[in-house]
Amino acid sequence: MRIILVTGLGGAGRTTVAAATALAEARAGRRVLLVSEDAEGVEDTGGSAGYGDLRVLRPEPAADFRREFLALQARSGTALDLLGAAPFEDAELTELPGSRPFALLRALREAAGGDHELAVVDLPPLPEALALLALPEQLRRYLHRLLPPERQAARALRPMLAQLAGVPMPAQWLYGTTARWEAELAAVQAVVEDPATTVRLVLEPGPAATRALRTARLGLALHRLSLDAVVANRLLPAGSEDPWLAGLTAEQHRHLAELRTGAGDALHELPHLGRAPRGADDLALLAPARPCAAPAPVAEWTVEDRRDEDGVLVWHVPLPGAAKEELSLVRRGDELLLAAGPFRRNLPLPGVLRRCTVTGAGLVDGDLRVRFTPDPGLWPRTS
Repeated sequence: MRIILVTGLGGAGRTTVAAATALAEARAGRRVLLVSEDAEGVEDTGGSAGYGDLRVLRPEPAADFRREFLALQARSGTALDLLGAAPFEDAELTELPGSRPFALLRALREAAGGDHELAVVDLPPLPEALALLALPEQLRRYLHRLLPPERQAARALRPMLAQLAGVPMPAQWLYGTTARWEAELAAVQAVVEDPATTVRLVLEPGPAATRALRTARLGLALHRLSLDAVVANRLLPAGSEDPWLAGLTAEQHRHLAELRTGAGDALHELPHLGRAPRGADDLALLAPARPCAAPAPVAEWTVEDRRDEDGVLVWHVPLPGAAKEELSLVRRGDELLLAAGPFRRNLPLPGVLRRCTVTGAGLVDGDLRVRFTPDPGLWPRTS
């Protein structure tokens, strides 16, 4: 199943493009699911004539938060009773900040488990979207550090350890909750990292568009996500006799030329309708080109063996759009902490590099090349 994640600059029309894409694919005969809180002009069609098989899933952060909170409260009932705490009722719970991303991640996992052929997911604006897509892996890493799974093997010794240490050991319910969160986060991360999951970037040509494209390419490459298409939205008509409109059009097309240079064949252009889109007929005018049957493969992160040349290994990490001055590397055990512009990620080192020492790094045409020197004894001595 194919999943298209739609994001872009705030106000560039990403929700409209997501809805138009889903509707066009449904009309073309595919079973489509649209995941969006705000999409207007589209409803569940169930195979209605002329509209195809389109389903709409609207995440509900408030209901999702209440459901999860009450479930956690129920699992912690014994501890809360010992503390004399008064449990919350459903009606008195209010959605807390930060619950919206988790509701969207759960909707993404649900979308991947349906019987449709394509899911189109309306993501938040670009900075929030990139942070959202990185969230499952980050949270899993935090859970592994704070509550390592191997500690659960010692639960039979927990009472004795608690007496020896003089402090209470984590209760089994905490490990059970952690295991459930780990399983849910792993499922979402698998959806994000699936080769059939791609990102579609929606921009309105302007001063911020080229910078946003560069940021998106860098952030997506760092998390190994494929950019499906770049949509230049709300293009003004050329050839107007009105000097004010002609000036705006000329400026917009200058920025459009910059996007063509950066996006190449991935760029799709959509017209400005002169009004806010109203209903399915207007959305039909704003559908980008249909997604290709096979998404473009994500560039491999290869390890080049240079023992015969200068005795080093080179790890190639593709980072299109990166600049040398915004890159930094720190070795942390079996991981490499890589900061690239506004992004950072802990990269697990390939097995052979874990017994090597980082000796340098360089950036060549968007390809970060990290040099490693093998530790003594890694390679067998030859005569």
